[in-house]
Amino acid sequence: MELLQNSFVILGVIPVVPFLIVYFIGTGLKQDRKRTLMLAMDVTTLFLLLSVSALFNILFDVRFGFYFILLIVLISAGLIGGAQNRLKGKVDGRRLFRAVWRLSFFFLCVLYILFLFIVLIQYISQAM
Repeated sequence: MELLQNSFVILGVIPVVPFLIVYFIGTGLKQDRKRTLMLAMDVTTLFLLLSVSALFNILFDVRFGFYFILLIVLISAGLIGGAQNRLKGKVDGRRLFRAVWRLSFFFLCVLYILFLFIVLIQYISQAM
Protein backbone atom coordinates (compact mmCIF):
# COMPACT_ATOMS: atom_id res chain seq x y z
CA MET A 1 0.00 0.00 0.00
CA GLU A 2 2.87 2.35 0.79
CA LEU A 3 4.36 1.70 -2.66
CA LEU A 4 1.10 2.80 -4.27
CA GLN A 5 1.01 5.95 -2.13
CA ASN A 6 4.61 6.84 -2.93
CA SER A 7 4.13 6.28 -6.65
CA PHE A 8 1.05 8.53 -6.66
CA VAL A 9 3.01 11.26 -4.86
CA ILE A 10 5.82 11.03 -7.42
CA LEU A 11 3.34 11.18 -10.29
CA GLY A 12 1.66 14.17 -8.68
CA VAL A 13 4.87 16.08 -8.09
CA ILE A 14 6.26 15.45 -11.56
CA PRO A 15 3.24 15.38 -13.89
CA VAL A 16 5.42 14.77 -16.96
CA VAL A 17 5.90 11.19 -15.81
CA PRO A 18 2.26 10.06 -16.28
CA PHE A 19 2.21 11.76 -19.69
CA LEU A 20 5.29 9.85 -20.81
CA ILE A 21 4.06 6.55 -19.36
CA VAL A 22 0.69 6.73 -21.12
CA TYR A 23 2.23 7.97 -24.37
CA PHE A 24 4.92 5.29 -24.55
CA ILE A 25 2.53 2.50 -23.60
CA GLY A 26 0.10 3.68 -26.27
CA THR A 27 2.73 3.92 -28.97
CA GLY A 28 4.18 0.59 -27.85
CA LEU A 29 0.78 -1.02 -28.42
CA LYS A 30 0.78 0.43 -31.97
CA GLN A 31 -2.23 2.66 -31.37
CA ASP A 32 -2.97 5.82 -33.32
CA ARG A 33 -0.48 8.51 -32.24
CA LYS A 34 -3.05 11.31 -32.16
CA ARG A 35 -5.42 9.34 -29.94
CA THR A 36 -2.52 8.27 -27.72
CA LEU A 37 -1.38 11.88 -27.38
CA MET A 38 -4.88 13.02 -26.46
CA LEU A 39 -5.24 10.22 -23.90
CA ALA A 40 -1.89 11.14 -22.37
CA MET A 41 -3.05 14.77 -22.14
CA ASP A 42 -6.31 13.71 -20.50
CA VAL A 43 -4.57 11.58 -17.87
CA THR A 44 -1.93 14.21 -17.14
CA THR A 45 -4.51 16.95 -16.61
CA LEU A 46 -5.60 15.37 -13.33
CA PHE A 47 -2.03 15.26 -12.02
CA LEU A 48 -1.42 18.82 -13.24
CA LEU A 49 -4.53 19.99 -11.40
CA LEU A 50 -3.21 18.56 -8.15
CA SER A 51 0.36 19.80 -8.68
CA VAL A 52 -0.59 23.33 -9.70
CA SER A 53 -3.00 23.66 -6.79
CA ALA A 54 -0.25 22.55 -4.38
CA LEU A 55 2.22 24.99 -5.92
CA PHE A 56 -0.42 27.75 -5.74
CA ASN A 57 -0.91 27.02 -2.04
CA ILE A 58 2.83 27.12 -1.40
CA LEU A 59 3.44 30.23 -3.46
CA PHE A 60 0.62 32.37 -2.08
CA ASP A 61 0.49 30.74 1.38
CA VAL A 62 -3.23 29.90 1.11
CA ARG A 63 -5.28 26.72 1.38
CA PHE A 64 -7.81 27.14 -1.43
CA GLY A 65 -5.64 26.56 -4.54
CA PHE A 66 -7.58 23.51 -5.68
CA TYR A 67 -10.91 25.26 -5.32
CA PHE A 68 -9.66 28.38 -7.10
CA ILE A 69 -8.45 26.36 -10.10
CA LEU A 70 -11.68 24.37 -10.09
CA LEU A 71 -13.61 27.65 -10.11
CA ILE A 72 -11.61 28.85 -13.14
CA VAL A 73 -12.32 25.56 -14.94
CA LEU A 74 -16.05 25.83 -14.18
CA ILE A 75 -16.17 29.43 -15.38
CA SER A 76 -14.45 28.45 -18.61
CA ALA A 77 -16.95 25.60 -19.02
CA GLY A 78 -19.78 28.09 -18.63
CA LEU A 79 -18.26 30.44 -21.19
CA ILE A 80 -17.60 27.68 -23.72
CA GLY A 81 -21.05 26.20 -23.11
CA GLY A 82 -22.65 29.61 -23.63
CA ALA A 83 -20.77 30.07 -26.89
CA GLN A 84 -21.77 26.59 -28.00
CA ASN A 85 -25.41 27.37 -27.20
CA ARG A 86 -25.33 30.63 -29.15
CA LEU A 87 -23.68 29.05 -32.21
CA LYS A 88 -25.50 25.73 -32.43
CA GLY A 89 -28.61 26.25 -30.33
CA LYS A 90 -27.73 23.40 -27.96
CA VAL A 91 -24.89 22.29 -25.73
CA ASP A 92 -23.10 19.03 -26.44
CA GLY A 93 -21.91 17.95 -22.99
CA ARG A 94 -19.29 15.52 -24.22
CA ARG A 95 -17.65 18.04 -26.54
CA LEU A 96 -17.89 20.73 -23.86
CA PHE A 97 -16.17 18.52 -21.26
CA ARG A 98 -13.47 17.48 -23.72
CA ALA A 99 -12.78 21.08 -24.76
CA VAL A 100 -12.59 22.34 -21.18
CA TRP A 101 -10.42 19.42 -20.08
CA ARG A 102 -7.94 19.88 -22.93
CA LEU A 103 -7.81 23.66 -22.52
CA SER A 104 -7.18 23.05 -18.84
CA PHE A 105 -4.20 20.89 -19.81
CA PHE A 106 -2.53 23.76 -21.66
CA PHE A 107 -3.46 26.34 -19.04
CA LEU A 108 -2.18 24.13 -16.22
CA CYS A 109 1.05 23.30 -18.08
CA VAL A 110 1.88 26.98 -18.33
CA LEU A 111 0.97 27.59 -14.69
CA TYR A 112 2.96 24.54 -13.55
CA ILE A 113 6.13 25.76 -15.26
CA LEU A 114 5.63 29.34 -14.06
CA PHE A 115 4.84 28.40 -10.45
CA LEU A 116 7.63 25.83 -10.31
CA PHE A 117 10.24 28.37 -11.35
CA ILE A 118 8.92 30.99 -8.93
CA VAL A 119 8.85 28.52 -6.02
CA LEU A 120 12.37 27.30 -6.87
CA ILE A 121 13.67 30.87 -7.02
CA GLN A 122 12.04 31.65 -3.66
CA TYR A 123 13.51 28.49 -2.13
CA ILE A 124 17.00 29.25 -3.42
CA SER A 125 16.86 32.88 -2.30
CA GLN A 126 15.73 31.86 1.20
CA ALA A 127 18.50 29.26 1.44
CA MET A 128 21.21 31.86 0.80
